Amino acid sequence: MIIDSISNHIAPSRKFTMHPALLVQDLRVSLRGRALIDGVTFTVDRGQRLALLGASGSGKSLTAAALLGQLPASMSASGRLQINGVDVTLSDRRTRRSGLTAIHQDPMSALNPLVRLGKQLEIPLRHAGLSGSAARKRAFELLASMGIEEAERTMESFSGELSGGQLQRVCIALALACRSSVLVADEPTTALDMVSQAKVLEALSLYSESACSESVYPESARSAAAGAMLFITHDLAVAAAFCHQALVLSSGRIVEEGSMESVVERPRHQYTKQLVEAAHLGFDSLRRRATA
Repeated sequence: MIIDSISNHIAPSRKFTMHPALLVQDLRVSLRGRALIDGVTFTVDRGQRLALLGASGSGKSLTAAALLGQLPASMSASGRLQINGVDVTLSDRRTRRSGLTAIHQDPMSALNPLVRLGKQLEIPLRHAGLSGSAARKRAFELLASMGIEEAERTMESFSGELSGGQLQRVCIALALACRSSVLVADEPTTALDMVSQAKVLEALSLYSESACSESVYPESARSAAAGAMLFITHDLAVAAAFCHQALVLSSGRIVEEGSMESVVERPRHQYTKQLVEAAHLGFDSLRRRATA
């Protein structure tokens, strides 16, 4: 947890008028005829950070896997997925989702253990048109923005030489290096300490303000469009401090949705009320320990 109270640190609501960067309609995920995700519908606008909230087993990560085309072969997905106005077939597991990048819970799954981390960061940057030296400089900056103090040493390391928290931050830097217009972040800060959480959330905030308008990129590769983010977490405190809108998922169904402020301060569904109450109890417990 990185804030002392929920109600005093809610991310301000924002108005969005542009075409949705991510549109999901009637998403259903089934396993041998049994619905695991049932009728999930939402949109994420450019510049918006949407929290997908729920306890473990609520279906958050399964929703992300369906959107990314990474469901197990035994599961099937149906519904409508649109990225930047382009329809994507949910059942297609072979095609990379153009414009969509993920931050996974398991950082090892996103990294090649045989390639130095700096090289892995430089690949998408070179594809964006940066020279070798510019790509290396940008990779260093991304690692530094994650709070990695020995960024140069990290770039020369292999994934097996780093801790889980360090690898998670490398994966977040890698996702930002891809400069996609939509970012699916699945529990990106869970393995991090409070200081690292703050650094990562600051970098992700900058991403959502402008995904790829930095002057370091060639003019042909720049875009003024802000990044859209689906932020998947069970940590209501982090979501309240970081996200504009919220969806609450329980047993594969959306039970509540609205602005972050309304969901936290005026929860309607009993399940949401329990999440908010549990978060407050956690804060109270931390305060008692701090004053003991």
